[in-house]
Amino acid sequence: MTDNAGGPVVGVDVGGTETKAVLVDASGTVLAQRRRATPPPSSDTVQRVLDLTCSLVADLAEHTAPAAVGFVVPGIVDESRGVAVFSGNLGWSDVPFASLLAERIGLPVAFGHDVRAGALAEHRLGAAREASDAVFLPVGTGISAAHVQSGRVHAAGGYAGEIGQVPIEARIRLEEVASAGAISRRYQDRTGTPVAGAADVARRVAAGDPVATAVWDEAVDALGGALIWLTALLAPEVVVVGGGLSQAGSLLFDPLTRRVEEDWNLQRTPRIVPAALGDRAGSLGAALLAAELVGAT
Repeated sequence: MTDNAGGPVVGVDVGGTETKAVLVDASGTVLAQRRRATPPPSSDTVQRVLDLTCSLVADLAEHTAPAAVGFVVPGIVDESRGVAVFSGNLGWSDVPFASLLAERIGLPVAFGHDVRAGALAEHRLGAAREASDAVFLPVGTGISAAHVQSGRVHAAGGYAGEIGQVPIEARIRLEEVASAGAISRRYQDRTGTPVAGAADVARRVAAGDPVATAVWDEAVDALGGALIWLTALLAPEVVVVGGGLSQAGSLLFDPLTRRVEEDWNLQRTPRIVPAALGDRAGSLGAALLAAELVGAT
């Protein structure tokens, strides 16, 4: 985000539970940031998401007027048409967000996919800066992936990266075992004890809780298997793990790295590292898209 003659830009990342926005100047410095709860699925979710986004842009514009807005959402996204094809979690289909938002705010809008935007940010600004080929794997409410190949993010018409939907056994998808949401849900199902998310389960693992340990080990094993598939197909130099689960640190990364190193020895084993940009990767990636739109290099 340098040499941007168009000035500062805003990046907005609509997540399943929270929407994050950043105002970034031409040097890449974050001038301001905001976050608010994402409207829950309803008959008017699209309108409410647009209202929220306009509010965030207006709030950030009080600091300095942006030249463009980058706007990224989850699900199946066709960047070339500016259309959100489908999101099961947020309940929309075939929404022309790029044109709708541009009409509302009167600024150029770069539209994209949240995980691919996060991959772009981690590749240019974060943990994959020195890698030509990398995978970004955020593990949060769900699981998705994005592949950076020779410095470019692979989109495949918007359908690339839905690794969370891959079955790992009969009628069970990876996302149903290894996502942060699944970890807390599976622990609660087995014990009847409510927990405050996967982080709470991780604390119980560290304290020696056998049920928490079993649930955690199953998640790591499934996630490690997914990384082996990705390594076999894509041979990335580095896998950047983001999302809420990456906050578990060595409790996640040590066994995950062992799983891949022990079970994959046919070619280069990728480095498995935590995301450097935290939960701002998507919004920073959206800002990069906006900067490209107005001429940044």
